[in-house]
Amino acid sequence: MRLWPSTYLRRAPYIAWLALAALAVPVESEASNLTPDNFKDTVSEGYWCMSTLSADPAGPAYTHCRALVARFIEHFSPWCGHCRAFAPLWNELVADYEGSSVHLAGVNCAVHGDLCTENGVQGYPQLNLYHDGKLLEQFKGIRDRERITKFITKHTSFTLPSISSAPAASPITSTTAQEAVSTEPEPLADINPNGEVLKLTSATFPTAAAEGTLFVKFFAPWCGHCKKLAPIWTQLAKQLQNKVTVAEVDCEEHKALCKVQGITGFPMLFFYTTGDSKTEYTGSRKLEAMKKWVENAVKPSIQELGSTDLESVVRENPVVYLFMHQPGDSNLLSGLSRAARPLLGSPRIFTTTSTSILSLPPSNSPVLVALKDNVWHLPSSTLHFSAETSQAELSQWLFDNRLPSALELSDGTFQEVMNAPNRPLVVLTAVPAEGSKRDSLIKDIRSIALAWRHRGKTGHERPVVFVWMDADRWSKWLKNMYGLDGSGQVVIADHGKLLYYDTEPSGQKVELRSESIFPALESAFMGKGAKHSENVAERMARYLNAKMISLEAWITTHKMTTAMILILGIIGAFLGVRRLLADDDAAYYNHANGKQGRLD
Repeated sequence: MRLWPSTYLRRAPYIAWLALAALAVPVESEASNLTPDNFKDTVSEGYWCMSTLSADPAGPAYTHCRALVARFIEHFSPWCGHCRAFAPLWNELVADYEGSSVHLAGVNCAVHGDLCTENGVQGYPQLNLYHDGKLLEQFKGIRDRERITKFITKHTSFTLPSISSAPAASPITSTTAQEAVSTEPEPLADINPNGEVLKLTSATFPTAAAEGTLFVKFFAPWCGHCKKLAPIWTQLAKQLQNKVTVAEVDCEEHKALCKVQGITGFPMLFFYTTGDSKTEYTGSRKLEAMKKWVENAVKPSIQELGSTDLESVVRENPVVYLFMHQPGDSNLLSGLSRAARPLLGSPRIFTTTSTSILSLPPSNSPVLVALKDNVWHLPSSTLHFSAETSQAELSQWLFDNRLPSALELSDGTFQEVMNAPNRPLVVLTAVPAEGSKRDSLIKDIRSIALAWRHRGKTGHERPVVFVWMDADRWSKWLKNMYGLDGSGQVVIADHGKLLYYDTEPSGQKVELRSESIFPALESAFMGKGAKHSENVAERMARYLNAKMISLEAWITTHKMTTAMILILGIIGAFLGVRRLLADDDAAYYNHANGKQGRLD
């Protein structure tokens, strides 16, 4: 199967996200926020009231009692739609319980991801009740005032003052009652509470997408691949219960919606984070693969890093972002959290306030660094971050540096490499499926990739990614696209334009040596020696298809103009045919049967 580019479709999620990120407002909470530094000490300060009998049986019983202190903790993310909707009620509860034996506090999971992971947080907002440092129970169900206060009373025996003790309210007129009903918010249910696939329509889709944390399958009932995926999709919904909303849209019933969402085949899977910001899932359709991808996407985007953990973290991850900042830079952390959302958890972002964790030149501003290829002491890229750093600039930097210098190109990584927003040139090497030759070639690829990275940039060149591909599994595709028919062969691909380069400036074939690849890359930057991945017929078909799509888009945008053109065209055609018929009749009578003007 030919893997077609989808550059224009793939730009849509990032453009949409930039617009939404600029409008997003973080949730504010009046509760004190806890951090990894004070969480354990805070929740450990709790005691149950305990009664003890006197040593003298005849004496009175005495009570040794210390007031119960319970901690009700909200784990939230500032950019979670459910958290923003819940914030007003949470702030009311904070005020109502102030000064009582029940203390309410919050943990920002966008900043303290490790703490939330340690506390078993699986979705936002998650409400946990602690006593003596131990988790009593997690609140589940509809988050309304009545249910939450009953939950707290059940575990603490503390009851808020009765409403009847408050001053009498003014009589409610019918108009006031109507207004109260119309403005009262609906109770907010948990994400995917029943573990079932949600069927979306054109009417319900916008609301679901705006809330985010939504994984959608666009399908057609007649599609064989869709039928095969259906039972797996049902299992996925069950396994992601209370974590992610798993939904589906029938594109036969809702064609307009699927067209707006850019659906070009079936099934297509999209993950929606906030509003209309979406990312297509193009990996394996197996249950475990999809579950792992989605769970990674909803993990806290930023985690704190201990001073001794950097080396081990970098060794475990091909790419890591590290944000080095001063304590109290909450606004900068929030901005970074917003920018990181479209990354869907990859690469991982860590923060530290330690200035000695890396040997970097002194700087008065926070620094964001990319650490690649399991090299922890030498950043591959550095961004000096400040309040003036725009969201677009930060987002661009995060996407430009998200890929390691070298990786395997497969069905799971193809889209993020070949159709990446920053349009990299891809140095592709065919390798055997297994064996010592494969290991040797991969070692050479990694070495050349590091050498290219360390040579530095000239300032005008495009990003470069080195990849290897299974020459056995993808033999037909490699042959059709680039003419590669054996392991060890190298080509430089510009997949967005369906071009490739397989020769050095001297005309020799590119080989797996830095002395050969580097000059070939310099030529590729200037577009010299490009070859087409398609033959003439394929290029013509793609050109005509693009023109038809453009025409369709123009017609959709200019409906009135199109209608006028059609009407004028029909009128013109009618008049033209009528005139031709009239001319034919005159010629017939004047020349063929009219006998030169005679009547006999």
